[in-house]
This record gives sequence, structure tokens and C-alpha cells, in this order.
Amino acid sequence: MASKLLLSQLRNITRPTHHRLINPNFIFLLKNQTLIHSRPYSDAPQPPPVGSKPSPTNADSAPTHKKISSSLNQAELAKFSAIAETWWDAEGPFKPLHVMNPTRLAFIRSTLCRHFGKDPYSAKPFEGLKFVDVGCGGGILSEPLARMGATVTGIDAVEKNINIARLHADLDPGTSSIEYLCTTAEKLVEEQRKFDAVLALEVIEHVAEPAEFCKSLSALAVSGGANVISTINRSMRAYATAIVVAEYLLHWLPKGTHEWSSFLTPEELVLILQRASISVQEMAGFVYNPLTGKWSLSDDISVNFIAYGTKNIE
Repeated sequence: MASKLLLSQLRNITRPTHHRLINPNFIFLLKNQTLIHSRPYSDAPQPPPVGSKPSPTNADSAPTHKKISSSLNQAELAKFSAIAETWWDAEGPFKPLHVMNPTRLAFIRSTLCRHFGKDPYSAKPFEGLKFVDVGCGGGILSEPLARMGATVTGIDAVEKNINIARLHADLDPGTSSIEYLCTTAEKLVEEQRKFDAVLALEVIEHVAEPAEFCKSLSALAVSGGANVISTINRSMRAYATAIVVAEYLLHWLPKGTHEWSSFLTPEELVLILQRASISVQEMAGFVYNPLTGKWSLSDDISVNFIAYGTKNIE
């Protein structure tokens, strides 16, 4: 019953057409629900990798979790390093991100213009604001943010990604000012860097410790600043579409790009962020139309979704 009520409250912050605030009852429920657990995220049976045989389980071999100072996942870094040179190939492994990018930017423009009191119809609505794009890859998000006037810092732990991003940004005077750094969010926190808005899109599902990662994202934002995070829901529908279909049937992504057990549900993400002093204000889903080949914003958060939150005033 509580689970159904929790999902009902979560729908109140999804965004089909307009801005919604979190209901206080939703936060109360989150505080009293055990939604977050160390990876693997669930002790329940998980879908096996496509094409693999079930492996025997041992009840006595419970996983042990060590506290680490970095949220980096070395296996994930290796995956992206192997395909770094294809970031700007619109028909390559990152084609889904290129196609989704205009929809991601529409959400970002709408929410952040509202947050900072900017004109969303302005050519450069983010002028005078400092943004950091965490896990920037080849810069496909950093560049349009810079064109919209933001002072952008793009960071990635994969050096090849940063090299590609720098080379591409230098081709356009409008993006050549982007500061690209091969570093991590944790290191920027140590350097006491602060930004008006912190963005991490399609990144959290690839880190080792989501809760620690979100604490770093929170620490990078100024008091009252904005955070935007997008990821994939840990649902059976997401397993079917984002892994089975996208990776194994349509070959939109290299096989093994995603692990279902590493996805977060919207409830889990909201709770992680709330514990990191970020209050989620708005959430929307991304829905793909195979007839038009385009993505659109929706209140359907069963697969891809994006959240905007505010850093609690200190």
C-alpha cells in the first residue's frame, strides 16, 4: 500500500506540461522507505545478461562493500575509452545521445531559465552563469550549453574523451572557450570549485557509488544552485528496451553498454539526492517515437527520465 502511495506521489513531480513541486508527504514516505542499497541494488532476482546462462547462487557468500573515496567504475571507463573517437559520429555508438540531445536541452532550458529567472526565448539565456558538465564525454552537451551563453566546464575521467572534446570545441569560436578537464567530480570538490548549475546526464548508471557521486554533485553547486541528472529506470520495460532492443536487436549501442542492476528507479534517485541536500523539483520522461525517429518529453518515466533539483540553501 505504501509502495503504491509512494508511486502516486512521485507522479506529482513528473512533467507533462508544467512545473510541479514535490509533495511534502512524498518526502516523508521516502524517509521511511528503504529504497537505496549498495550495488547490486536489489537482492531480488535480476534479469541475466542476454545470451548468458544462469549461474548458481550461494546464500553464504553475501557481498561485502568497502567505502571508497571515488565513485569511478574502472570497467565503465574502459568501455567508453574504447569508443571515444566516435563521439561526434552521428551514426555511431553515440547516435542515441545525439538524437536525444535536443529533448534534453529543451528540459534544461525550461527548468534552468525558470530557476535563474532567465528568458527562455533569449539566444543566450545562460549568459553570466557557470555550469559544469560532469561526465561530458566528447562534449555533445557542453557545446550547446556554451552557445546558450553559459561559462562551461566539462569534466570526464577518460582522457580520450577530453581530447576529442577539446579538438571539436576548437572548431567553433562559440565553443572554444569551454574548459575541458580530465578529472572527477570528487577532485573538483577538493579544489573547492563551485558552479551555478551542475549537470550529469546519462552518467550515474556508470559510477560505482551513486550516493557518493551525488554528494559530490551537491558539493559542486552553490547554495541554492541547480542540479540536473538523467538516467535509466531499473524497470523490466527498461531492460527490454534499453538493453535487449537497443544493444542486441537494433545495435544502437555496443553490447554491454548498460547493466540493468546499475540502473536507479526514480524513487531511489530522489532519495539519494535528498540525502545529498538536493531537493528534486521536477521530473520528466523521454519517449522515443520510432515513426519520426525523435524523442519527446513525457510524464512516462518508466525507461529514460531526467530530474531537476535545487541545492538546499546553506
